Amino acid sequence: MLPLDHIRILDLSRLAPGPFCTMLLADLGADVIKIEELGGGRRARLERQARRPPPEEEARRRAHSAFDRNKRSITLDLKSPDGVEVFRRLARTADVVVEGFRPGVVRRLGVDYERLRDLNPRLVYCSISGYGQDGPYAGVVGHDINYIALAGALSLIGERDGPPATPGNLLGDFAGGGLLAAFGILAAVVARERTGAGQYVDIAMTDGVAMLLTYFFSEYFARGSIPMRGTHRLTGAAPYYGAYRCADDRYIAVGCNEPWFYENLCRALGGERYLDDQWAAGERAEEIRRFFAEAFRARPRDEWFDALRDHDVAASPVYTLDEAASDPQLRARGMFVDLLDPEVGPVRQVGIAVKLSETPGAVRHTAHAAGADTDAVLREAAFSPEEIARLRAAGAFGSVNGERT
Repeated sequence: MLPLDHIRILDLSRLAPGPFCTMLLADLGADVIKIEELGGGRRARLERQARRPPPEEEARRRAHSAFDRNKRSITLDLKSPDGVEVFRRLARTADVVVEGFRPGVVRRLGVDYERLRDLNPRLVYCSISGYGQDGPYAGVVGHDINYIALAGALSLIGERDGPPATPGNLLGDFAGGGLLAAFGILAAVVARERTGAGQYVDIAMTDGVAMLLTYFFSEYFARGSIPMRGTHRLTGAAPYYGAYRCADDRYIAVGCNEPWFYENLCRALGGERYLDDQWAAGERAEEIRRFFAEAFRARPRDEWFDALRDHDVAASPVYTLDEAASDPQLRARGMFVDLLDPEVGPVRQVGIAVKLSETPGAVRHTAHAAGADTDAVLREAAFSPEEIARLRAAGAFGSVNGERT
């Protein structure tokens, strides 16, 4: 038994936040049906025009696409009346719809929440966008860096006297978008058990980033001071909270906020004279930082990690991804799993972070090829073989280079 194996999700999303959201739910058992555009859509077509990857590379990409694992795939042309009608028929018995288009697109396509709610009042419908479905920026385009910039997170990341550092698309796309979307969907599903009715879930990645900044906003609202990169104890101002270069030019991260961890750090580095100076500022803080930096340069990173663990110091190596993938803690926690793809062979992917004692999730299979499950899904929805054949001939499932599928 999987905790969400009674939930069916129609996934219209394309870019990172939506597929990550539905991956999380699929890993816990939800029957996620990806609604794909034959040929991969505009982005994939442009990529193929610029560089046509060989079939084996496309198969390798599919097999390693963790976002699409545990999901089924059908192709539909939502710009055709037949394709829209198929989607609406599927939505009659679905539990959830997820979409990540710009506001207004699903309404133009005829698959918006209001229309589908009339067909299925129990439907939970989640829209993921950059700025949300309303407000003055609702129609403004953007990506992760734009959302974290506007919400205030980018101003906190980087060196004090340097420009903001680009942290990858972790905060906006994955945390503020996909993770909170999964949270919102599950909350709506639980509420439906009490009310019997579905609802609309409006997820803005910018809102999500602002929520992730709750601690910093709370400090600002309480004190009126504006934390910036390099000026707050958690953004680089404190010598006991940061990364230091070691003898092998690798880095170790220390996070000794608590006085007892700070004292342990000082003793481990031979800096007992600084035991009473944790909260020092100005030149004294810079003196401590210089001492820590010089001390860490005396030994390689992994030697320091072993030594500091023995001294009960909050420290960890700054790993590259290949090192993280070999770390015994992450491996012991099942955070990397090996699968067998029928076409590519052995595949390694990230595992499942949510550990449930009685109904754990599972990575059950790699991504299916686009449209691989079209006929099966439609048969489950009571489409007859004759209907499927007619819809295929009419182009409801899309076409490539003018050829029907």
